[in-house]
Amino acid sequence: MLHCSIESKQGNCSDCLVPFTETFTVDDALEAFGFGKFQWKMSVLTGLSWIGDAMEMMILSILGPQLHCEWRLPSYQVALITSVVFVGMAIGSTVLGNVSDIYGRKAGLKISMFWVLFYGLLSAFAPVYGWLLILRGLVGFGLGGAPQSVTLYSEFLPVKSRGILGAWLCVYGPSGIAPTELHVLQWLPESPRFHVLTGKTDKAMATFARIAKENGKAMPQGKLVIYKQVGPIKTLFTSRYWRTTLLLWCIWFAYAFTYYGIVLLTTELYQAGHSCEGTQGGKIEPSCRLECKYLTIADYKDLLWTTTAEFPGILVILLVIDRIGRKKSLALCFFMFSLSMLPIYACIGRTAVTICIFIARAFISGGYQVAYVYTSEVFPTEIRALAIGTSGTMSKVGALVTPFVAQVLLRTSVYGTLSLYCAFSLLGGIASLILPIETVGKGLQESSLDKDSGDETTTRTSKSNDTAEECEPGVSSSG
Repeated sequence: MLHCSIESKQGNCSDCLVPFTETFTVDDALEAFGFGKFQWKMSVLTGLSWIGDAMEMMILSILGPQLHCEWRLPSYQVALITSVVFVGMAIGSTVLGNVSDIYGRKAGLKISMFWVLFYGLLSAFAPVYGWLLILRGLVGFGLGGAPQSVTLYSEFLPVKSRGILGAWLCVYGPSGIAPTELHVLQWLPESPRFHVLTGKTDKAMATFARIAKENGKAMPQGKLVIYKQVGPIKTLFTSRYWRTTLLLWCIWFAYAFTYYGIVLLTTELYQAGHSCEGTQGGKIEPSCRLECKYLTIADYKDLLWTTTAEFPGILVILLVIDRIGRKKSLALCFFMFSLSMLPIYACIGRTAVTICIFIARAFISGGYQVAYVYTSEVFPTEIRALAIGTSGTMSKVGALVTPFVAQVLLRTSVYGTLSLYCAFSLLGGIASLILPIETVGKGLQESSLDKDSGDETTTRTSKSNDTAEECEPGVSSSG
């Protein structure tokens, strides 16, 4: 037990009459450990879960046109193949988010990965259209748990590293590496924040010991502070969070609507041909309802180029997310998306269309990652997984609507389709700017009852160090 020494009125330090036990929080421990070998391992392993989501979208953008030809499906049935995946993801995001808050982040990820593996394999052998819809919807339910990798990863990061490295996690999405999550899930530790909130301090301390050993740091001294967990659902709509919750739902809806829209729109515009030749009076005119066009080698090449746009998009976010803050980064990406879409209104060639789509996809994918970072920061540990889950549900509502715009409405009005995407992007930018809380530089809260932790956790350690330097325990000094 430590005894403090305080400075007397005469300028001397005398022993305190009342001893105290030193304490530390999860944030204090993570700041002491810093970013090291342990977090690099976590970034690789949790990043793998993003690959499944990215590969799913690539499959859908290619599968739709192919089945349109092979099974002679009308455009609305092609759109349903995509939408049913997002219906499953919308349900899975909330359900698996709630599971992650109750049983742990690792449990939610395990269910997600095993579910996707099982129903993904079954869907590959779907004999008819009806079975394909059912099985793809079940795959979508499992994919709804993939964002919990962000929840888990962010809860191991020190404050200064959280913005950049939280966005960097999403670089695995467009990489296209085959997922191997099932082989490494056993290595992943459970979040110490979750253990602290559920009263399992011994397990949290064991995780801290593991991080300290791998990063080559000393364990913090003292007793770990315990937080109380309260009812999760209602916390999203308390006076402190309701405005943030509703605005974030709008932002996530707009991001998914525009991001998945530009992915699906890419193949549709390429199949339409030159924007002057493939459209008549602002609409795409097929010669018959079931006419199909197979994707060409040139189409696949351009799809690959536009997919790689996500890498520079993430790099841009890495440069600005801590400099201008989360809110302005969100708004920047929305506004740049709208600006990049404007030239497509004009009569431009295929190369110009590819460049515009490349820039638009770069910014909207980068902004999507900021939304994950911000949502994981602004809500406390007790509802963090649920907040990401419900936000993910709202995003999938936008995603399930967008196929009917990009694949159905486009054939009626090219300009109307582009206008919808630009309008929702602008509204998302405005919503980002009016968010009530900026999270850059703040520590993560453990409980909604810990109202001041977001402002104080980043300075707690430095303040305690300053106090120790001014007045060493058991040592007197003259003023």
